[in-house]
Amino acid sequence: MKVLAINGSPRKKWNTATLLQNALDGAASTGAETELVHLYDLTYTGCTSCFACKQKGGKSYGKCAVQDGLTPVLEKIPDTDALILGSPLYFGTVTGMMRCFMERLMFPYLAYTNPPGSLYKKKIRTAFVYTMNVSEQQMKDFQYPVHTGLNEQVLGRTFGHAESLFSFETLQFEDYSKVVFSYFDPEERKERHRTVFPQDCKRAFELGARLGNAR
Repeated sequence: MKVLAINGSPRKKWNTATLLQNALDGAASTGAETELVHLYDLTYTGCTSCFACKQKGGKSYGKCAVQDGLTPVLEKIPDTDALILGSPLYFGTVTGMMRCFMERLMFPYLAYTNPPGSLYKKKIRTAFVYTMNVSEQQMKDFQYPVHTGLNEQVLGRTFGHAESLFSFETLQFEDYSKVVFSYFDPEERKERHRTVFPQDCKRAFELGARLGNAR
């Protein structure tokens, strides 16, 4: 059992990465082999609309033809048994690096059939872990579920199963006194990080264990 996690945050040891590592720890507790990839370590682009992945009889049919720093990661996907994506939400959407990854990951598997189908050769469980500065109510007020719901739908259509985990009102800075900031009370946010974020980590661990057991 192989579980791959993709970190779409520029930070390697902050909220998103921490939740992803907890998810991998949960998967490892079931005996799964795990790996965490940091997208900001790589140099790559989004989809270039070359459509080589759609050409009949083409050598790149069903897979991305672009060769760059993302290629080795995409080549791991067919051997993966569960996939976990993670990203902070910036202006209501995932980071640019995560978006580029998603284009390169899922567009080659999209079959232009009626109805649209998937060229991925097996069913695997996938999940998306989101971190954000806003509260759960603000997420709804700002229409974030439109974006996150679409991501879940496309992941599910491509791979067969998808679920989402949300971590709200996360800690942005170690020292708020060094930045211009009056959006909320930093002390309240620190207290939330101390008391609530560990619960999010526990949920992430349980998520990973659930994916690791999906054999």
